[in-house]
Amino acid sequence: MKLTPVRLGAALPIPLMGSTVCAGFPSPADDYIEAALDPASLIVTNPVSTFMWRVAGRSMIGAGINDGDFVIVDRSLKVRPGDVVVVLIDGQPSVKRVRRLRGGRLSLDFDNPEMGLLTLDEAAEAQVWGVVTWSLTPHRPAP
Repeated sequence: MKLTPVRLGAALPIPLMGSTVCAGFPSPADDYIEAALDPASLIVTNPVSTFMWRVAGRSMIGAGINDGDFVIVDRSLKVRPGDVVVVLIDGQPSVKRVRRLRGGRLSLDFDNPEMGLLTLDEAAEAQVWGVVTWSLTPHRPAP
């Protein structure tokens, strides 16, 4: 697996509006800019241990992670039940949900109701690579 470091350049602040945006029925909103926010400062809390992966597949749609999305993964975080993680299964990276910790062992599963339970062969090796902290969904991907 080849890691390509992301070079952080100058911040790219984006105006943060002074109110929330309604996802239901419209309501009167403040029409002013509160501040500028650099998205990287919001999603990257530990730059040395944070990486981005592009997702392929539909096994995590229940977590809101779709085919083509990007996930932000922090390798410094301790895994907890309920976390979404990148796990290496026999050396292949995959996104899975941690269902529980039992005697120091993880129970991993898909997060798609259309898929059955994840069953690993007893000889399979699974190692958590990092914890997914954010997922980014492109709604109008760049050409």
